[in-house]
Amino acid sequence: MDIKNKNIDELEIVCQDIRDRIIDVVSRKGGHFSSTLGAVELTVAMHKVFDSKSDPFIYDVSHQCYPHKLINDRWDEFETIRQFGGLSGFTKPKENKADYFVAGHSSTSISLAVGAAKAIKLKGENRVPVVMIGDGSMTAGMVYEALNELGDIKLPVIIVLNDNEMSIAKPIGAISKHLSKLLAGKFYQSFRGKVDTFIRNNMPEGTTYLAKRVEEALKLITPGILFEELGIDYIGPIDGHNLEEIIEVLQLAKDLGKPVVVHARTVKGKGYKIAEGHHEHWHGVGPFDKTNGVFIKKEAPKSATAIFSEALLALATKNDNVVGVTAAMPSGTGINKLMDAFPDRFWDVAIAEQHAVTSMAAMAKEGFKPYVTIYSTFLQRAFDQIIHDTCLMNLPVVFCIDRAGTVGNDGETHQGAFDISFLRFLPNMIVFAPRDAKTLTDAVNFSYTLRSPCALRYPRGSFEDLEYDNEPFELGKAQVLKKGKSKKLLIGYGAGVRRAVMTEKLHEEDITILDLRFVKPIDKKTLSELAKDHNDWYVFSDSQKQGGVGSAILEFLNEENIQVKLTSFEYEDIYIQHGDTKLVEESLGLLPSQLVNKIK
Repeated sequence: MDIKNKNIDELEIVCQDIRDRIIDVVSRKGGHFSSTLGAVELTVAMHKVFDSKSDPFIYDVSHQCYPHKLINDRWDEFETIRQFGGLSGFTKPKENKADYFVAGHSSTSISLAVGAAKAIKLKGENRVPVVMIGDGSMTAGMVYEALNELGDIKLPVIIVLNDNEMSIAKPIGAISKHLSKLLAGKFYQSFRGKVDTFIRNNMPEGTTYLAKRVEEALKLITPGILFEELGIDYIGPIDGHNLEEIIEVLQLAKDLGKPVVVHARTVKGKGYKIAEGHHEHWHGVGPFDKTNGVFIKKEAPKSATAIFSEALLALATKNDNVVGVTAAMPSGTGINKLMDAFPDRFWDVAIAEQHAVTSMAAMAKEGFKPYVTIYSTFLQRAFDQIIHDTCLMNLPVVFCIDRAGTVGNDGETHQGAFDISFLRFLPNMIVFAPRDAKTLTDAVNFSYTLRSPCALRYPRGSFEDLEYDNEPFELGKAQVLKKGKSKKLLIGYGAGVRRAVMTEKLHEEDITILDLRFVKPIDKKTLSELAKDHNDWYVFSDSQKQGGVGSAILEFLNEENIQVKLTSFEYEDIYIQHGDTKLVEESLGLLPSQLVNKIK
C-alpha cells in the first residue's frame, strides 16, 4: 500500500479503510481486536515517516500488528488471519520481510531494537529501529534493562509508547505537550548544545550547575522524567489518533538521531464504539455480530480454567494460608474470582513472571501456601526463578499451568508444549496432571498437602469428566482405568488420557489403559507390573517428545532393564503452527482416528 505519497486527508481515508477491514474480518473470524484498532493512526504515521522495508519495525507482543499487515501487501490474505495455513495473528518474517521479528510474548521489543541499532552502526547503514510498545508491556523488567543500556549507548531508536490504559505519570495538559515538543525540537536541541558549550568554556562550575538545574526543572513539568533520567529523550503525551500531530512528532524524533520515546495516548477499540475503552474481553475475540457487538457463542462444557478457579476458591475459603498470583492474566487464569473474594491474598503483578515466582517463594518460606497461576507458554519466562528461588530451597509453591498443550489460533509462540520437559529434571519438583474435571478439583486439593514444589497442568477449553471411577491422588501413584486382554498398553498423561480412551474405543482389541498421573515421581511399581503382561506401550500426552512423558518412561525402563516396545505420540521436534485445534492436531497426526491406524 502506498503511504509515502499520500497527504493527510488521504491518510485519514486509509485509516478508516484499515479499521473497516479489521472490524469486518475479525467479527467473522475472531482475533485480536481492541488493541489493534487503537493502533491504526500510530501505525500509518510510522509507515509515513519510516520505511518498513528497511527500518526494523518491531511490535511488542505484536497483537497490534494488523494495520501493519494490511499496509504491507496482505489486504486480501487478511481473510485468513489466525486460520490454519493462513496469516499469523502476530508478526512473522516468513510472511513478509516487513515483519522484522517473530513476537508473541511481551517486553522484548526494546532489547531487539538495541541489538538492531548496534548491528546497523557496525554495518554503517542508514536505518532506524522503530518500536511500538504498549503501556502494559512497560511493567516488565526486561524493558528497563534495555532502556538502561540504550540511554548509555544513545544509538538512534524510536520508541512509540502506545498508552491505552494508564499513564506513566500524570501530564499537565497543553503546557506539558508544548514543552515536550519544544524540548525535542531542532531549535531547542541546537540552543541547548550551544549554551552548554558556552557555559563550560566561559563560566565557573557553580553557573554550570545552576544552568543544569534550570533545564531539569523544565523537564519535571513533563511526565517523561523517568526516560530523561535514563538518558533517553521524551516527547509527549501526544494524541495517538491525531494523524498530523503523530507524523510531525515522529519526524522530529527521527531527525534527532538518538533514542527517543514518543508517548502517545490512544483508546482501545477506537472506531468501534462498543469496544472503546478499557474492556478486557474485547482484547482477543471470537466471531461477533458487528452491528450490535453480541458474541456468537457455541455451547461448550465448562472449561478447565473455570473448574480450576472454583476449586482454588473453595480451597482458599477453607484455608487462610492459601495465597496466589498471576502475571497480567487474571481472567485468563480464573484468578480474578479469587482477587475479588480475597483482595489481600491474591494479586496480579502485571507482566512480571519472574517477580511473581520469586515473591511467592518468599511467601512459602513464611508459611503460606502460594499458587502461581500461569499459562504454560509464560511459565518459560520464569525458569531461573523456579530453579534458583523455589526448587533449590524445596519451597512448597504450586505452579498451576493453564493452556498446556495446543492452544489453537495463537500459534507457535503460545503453544504449551515444553513445561513437562523443563520441569521434570528439577530436583524437589513434583509434576502431575489431572485427566478430567473431577480429577482437576482433586488435584488442586491434593497440591495443598504437598511440602515440596509441584506443578499441575491442564488444557485450554473444555475438560469433561471421563467415565472411570476416580481414585484419590497419592504421591507417585498411577491409576489403571481399564484392564484389557491385549498385549498393548495405552498410557495417558493429563489431557492425553482422553485421547488414549478415544483411541482404544476405535480399536478392535481389548486394550489396557493407564492414567499415569505423575511423570515425577513416576509409578515404577505399577509400570513394572504392567510390563509382565504388556510388551507394546503407547504414550499419549500433549507435550514435547524430547524430555517428555515418553522419555521419563524410557528412563525407567532402562534403569530396570525392562524390555518393551514404546511408541510416543507426543509432539515432534518442531514449533507448532496456529489454527483451529482440530486441524492442528490432524496435521500432527494426533486425532484418535489417525492414532488407531498407527497402532494397528
